Amino acid sequence: MDKKLIPRGLQRTSFGNFLLWLFPWVALLSVGLYAIYLCLAEGLNHTNMDNRFAFGLWIYLDLTIIALGAGAFFTGFLLYILRRHELKSVINSAVVLGLICYSGAVGILMVDVGQPLRAWFTFWHPNVHSMLTEVTFCLTCYLIVLLIEYVPIVLKNRKLRQIPKFLVFEFQLHKLMPVFAGIGTFLSFFHQGSLGGLFGVLRGRPFAFREAFGIWPSTFFLFVLSAAAAGLSFVMLTTWLVQKITKKQLVKPEVFKFLGKISGIMLSVYILLKAIDTLVWINATSLSAGFPAFEFYARKSFGTWILFTEIVVLGMIPALLLTSRRMRERPKILLLAGLMACGGIMLNRFVMTIQTLALPTLPFDAFLSYSPSWEEIAAFLFVVAYGVILYSLTYRYSVIFPQERELQSPVPVQYETQPFSERVAEKFFSALTFFKAK
Repeated sequence: MDKKLIPRGLQRTSFGNFLLWLFPWVALLSVGLYAIYLCLAEGLNHTNMDNRFAFGLWIYLDLTIIALGAGAFFTGFLLYILRRHELKSVINSAVVLGLICYSGAVGILMVDVGQPLRAWFTFWHPNVHSMLTEVTFCLTCYLIVLLIEYVPIVLKNRKLRQIPKFLVFEFQLHKLMPVFAGIGTFLSFFHQGSLGGLFGVLRGRPFAFREAFGIWPSTFFLFVLSAAAAGLSFVMLTTWLVQKITKKQLVKPEVFKFLGKISGIMLSVYILLKAIDTLVWINATSLSAGFPAFEFYARKSFGTWILFTEIVVLGMIPALLLTSRRMRERPKILLLAGLMACGGIMLNRFVMTIQTLALPTLPFDAFLSYSPSWEEIAAFLFVVAYGVILYSLTYRYSVIFPQERELQSPVPVQYETQPFSERVAEKFFSALTFFKAK
């Protein structure tokens, strides 16, 4: 029965091996569910957050996976709006990754709020002056867009394709993909930016506060650029990882090079503007707030090494490697540069959340330290396990990489995109023409 669900022309491991692969992830998912239950049933006292350190591991998780999941909107924008057809082979994977990241972020936010039954208050009683209101609306709407984009991938299942209505529905959805790509780009631009702008308007936190361009602080634009750069690198890395796990070539090498090139260009622009923003902050913004910049790096845990690592080691170096054609020709360097780019964005989100709250804002304030509880870590790992399970199921029973058939078959494979009745009629008329010729 399991083999009948696998798309035609694709090879998958046995059902027993697949269950063995899923077992540790299901176990991890169960531990995470128990931790989430404790937080929802007994309260956030199971975490190590308090009134002064209100942001912790979960907010860092949200900002990080939303940035990595940005590959969905930016890949869709490049493919459907700018017509870069090189990305057609990874667009399905990007959509699945985006759905995992965004749904995981929304799920963990439900736990972080502490009272998920009142989550609808944000929509019914919105604070129109808060950037978090914009983030909530854009995040929810874009998650709906991702679910719509995920439907055609599910409908590529072998059994579902035998239902004519589903086949027609999938075809109609494909025609609307440019519209959804445009909507997704619009929504993602604003919620990615507002997540960064949230920190940039915190006047009570001189470490994060930035000057504004128009009505938006500089962090608004930096978050958008960094998410676009990291998202493409994340798509590249996950594609390579799936190839290693399945021991198959799923996309052509040119796809990796193109992803690395665009990611490198976006990362270069981001690092340039990030360096300018940092210099302005050091020489003007922080001084105007009464805090010389060196005071923020006076502690070993957050010394100047963290700034150097973020901008130079995990910023400038991977940007140079990714934009160099000669370096992109070497797969190991290409993947290492993509990994460094993702690491740099993850470090940036850590600095904006954890370091911002740990540093004192008044002379008599103490330096705050924070370490997550096991419940916070388990909830973090719940999202990871959930993502692996959803991606694995989608890969097994649908078509995530359209080039897989072509690369695995010695001869080109004809895709069965016509309904069964049309294929029978076509063969019938072909046979009739042959006999008339005789």
